[in-house]
Amino acid sequence: MKDLPSLTNDNLYNEILWSNNIFFEFDSIALSSESRTVLDNLIKLMNDNPDIKIEISGHTDNIGSAAYNQKLSEARAKAVVDYLVEHGIDRSRLSYIGYGFEKPIATNDTEEGRQLNRRVEFKIIQVN
Repeated sequence: MKDLPSLTNDNLYNEILWSNNIFFEFDSIALSSESRTVLDNLIKLMNDNPDIKIEISGHTDNIGSAAYNQKLSEARAKAVVDYLVEHGIDRSRLSYIGYGFEKPIATNDTEEGRQLNRRVEFKIIQVN
């Protein structure tokens, strides 16, 4: 897992904090224990920096229809938002969006690539 970024750098605005750490099984929105550990680190980051707001983006592989994957990507991002809110992060500090299979980071021609594409990413959208 990557180290959490320092929020003293003005260039963090609108950058992806870290990606490829929240993975999902095929056709699933369930958070693994590894994913919850990553989210617990995000909770700490947000508690230590109460002025930041985060956008959570959900992604899928390309198996299935565009409409289905759009809904699945939104549900994955919402599952992360729900976890953060359940653990004390104010909902007003979070937004989410689903991109379906529009933004792959790996090939969808292999299982390994599809696994990498089934992910959630975090981006700082406001620092203060």
